[in-house]
Amino acid sequence: MSSRAFTITAVIATAVVGYAVYFDYQRRNSAEFRKSLRKKANAQKKKSEQLAEQGKQLKVDAVKKALEEDLASNPLPTEIEEKESFFMQQVALGEQLAIKEATKIEAALCFYKALAVYPNPTDILGIYQRSVPEDVYELVVMMISINPPASVANILGSDSASAVPESKPSEADLD
Repeated sequence: MSSRAFTITAVIATAVVGYAVYFDYQRRNSAEFRKSLRKKANAQKKKSEQLAEQGKQLKVDAVKKALEEDLASNPLPTEIEEKESFFMQQVALGEQLAIKEATKIEAALCFYKALAVYPNPTDILGIYQRSVPEDVYELVVMMISINPPASVANILGSDSASAVPESKPSEADLD
């Protein structure tokens, strides 16, 4: 029985090595084969880019939906005393939720709401960048771009959707 298993293994190994030699020969000597390999590689690259883009869009949609639902059901406080306690509560809850992988969006929502009531959002963003896990921080920034809080919109100016200047600098500006 062992000689039969050895024979089968030898035949399979020979077939695999033969296919590898054939594949290598075709790759080196056949322009059509190389061309078809490039086409397949390009098609695979395009497909993976499309899947990545779809995944990114799904993530943005999920974050947008979660943000809108949470803000609709839990409006932000308006009184100064309420804002202070709300800020501390949201930061503490966000830190607890950021530890678990399944609650990253909820943690980002907490940090976003804390940022929305904080009087100086640039300071708190710097702190978030240093102390919050990177994936949660990315979600917070995404939420800010989707729906900028009033404190952030004031910093960005009247047109919060476009933080990039609309006119290009002239030659005189560049000198």
